[in-house]
Amino acid sequence: MLFIQQSHSHNECAKFTRRAIIAGGITLERTHDAKDYGPKLLRAGFREVPPGSTLLSGDVAVIQPYPGGNSSGHMTMFDGTRWISDFTQLSMYPGPGYRRAQPTYKIYRMSR
Repeated sequence: MLFIQQSHSHNECAKFTRRAIIAGGITLERTHDAKDYGPKLLRAGFREVPPGSTLLSGDVAVIQPYPGGNSSGHMTMFDGTRWISDFTQLSMYPGPGYRRAQPTYKIYRMSR
C-alpha cells in the first residue's frame, strides 16, 4: 500500500484496500460498499481482532457510516505505521466527520 501518495480520499477506499489484499495473495470476494466487507474478510481467512489489541501491518479496519457521512462506510489497511486506503490517512478515521462521530468499526487480521 506504500504506493498511495494521495492526501485526500477519492471515494475508492474499498477498491484500493481490496487490491492491496489481493496483491498479498489473498482471494477476496467483492462487495460494493466498504461497510459490508467484514463477512468477506472472514470468509477469506481473516479474523476479528479484539478492541485494544496492538495493531500489526496488514490489519484492515471496516468502519460503519455515520449520520450525514458517506453511506458506504470506510475500509483501510494499517501498514505498521499509518492507515492507508485510497489515500494516506492521518488516523484510522479518514476525515474530520468520522473523527467527530467515531462510528463503530472492526479490525480484521489475516489468520496465520
